[in-house]
Amino acid sequence: MTSETMKALYIENFGGIDQIKIGRLPLPQVNVNEVKIKIAYTAVNPVDGKIRQGLLKEHLPHHFPLILGWDAAGIIDEVGSNVTHFKKGDKVFAYCRKPIVQWGSYAEYICLEAQNVAFIPLNLTFAQAAAIPLAALTARQVLFDKVHLKKGETILIQAGAGGVGSLAIQFAKLAGARVITTGSKANQSYLKELGADFVIDYHTKDIRKEIRKIAPDGIDTVFDTLGGQSLKDSYSVLKKNGKIVSIVEPPAEDLNERYGVQGFYHFVNPNGQELQEIANLIQEGKIKPVPIQEMAIEEAGEAQEINKKGHVRGKIVLKVSHN
Repeated sequence: MTSETMKALYIENFGGIDQIKIGRLPLPQVNVNEVKIKIAYTAVNPVDGKIRQGLLKEHLPHHFPLILGWDAAGIIDEVGSNVTHFKKGDKVFAYCRKPIVQWGSYAEYICLEAQNVAFIPLNLTFAQAAAIPLAALTARQVLFDKVHLKKGETILIQAGAGGVGSLAIQFAKLAGARVITTGSKANQSYLKELGADFVIDYHTKDIRKEIRKIAPDGIDTVFDTLGGQSLKDSYSVLKKNGKIVSIVEPPAEDLNERYGVQGFYHFVNPNGQELQEIANLIQEGKIKPVPIQEMAIEEAGEAQEINKKGHVRGKIVLKVSHN
């Protein structure tokens, strides 16, 4: 560490949004395999609030003071001596999870392993780019690494208008799948634009009955982004030997056995190569960026509360600095 400091939002204890402090912390120092990024924008994800509340403290090693935030878009400020494919001034973005949760992206600077960083698509702003890494890597890894979605299969993607859902619909359509998603009436046209074949209004329709009308013999895959009762209810729409994957909680073994399906849980992994492939798809116009709602970094607590209610179309991004 150094005597130099940076502005950061951090917590020194787990708890409510009142635990979030704004202050100055030591500037991180780049190691030989890392790049230091001056962050222009970060994004708000459900995991931020869970970490702040201490809900993941048994699963993720951590140290205080703990800077929250796992998405970053900005400019490379310094490169480690072993790094050859990035240089100072490059515009990059990254999913910023580290083995120890402490140095997150709600800060002016972050040091990351270069292998987990990618170039920002030329057609995106820093604000748009910040909304991509965690959500897009989650969607890609679930669909292609966990359930190996194939052309012609039918998938239910819950909460299609959210950050993960918006990207998962597009990846699934690129793979040639038939996509059913859930969304409010206000999001129906947006979800169709993303490529969803069927949009079920969860306010007015029985999701399971509607899916049975579409696929009387059941569907191949459920991508659960909600957990709880929604996850349990999803089993009844699956074919025998179907697949159900959740990014919220592990599917129950007894339900997997009762319905004769494969159940998976996925916690997204950093991967710069996969993120660069996603960036290329965005640059080529094959994947659309998600809608964003911009707030100031100082409003992070309020943004987490809005995010927790679960009705944000796309992602909330936080402006950190003027690049």
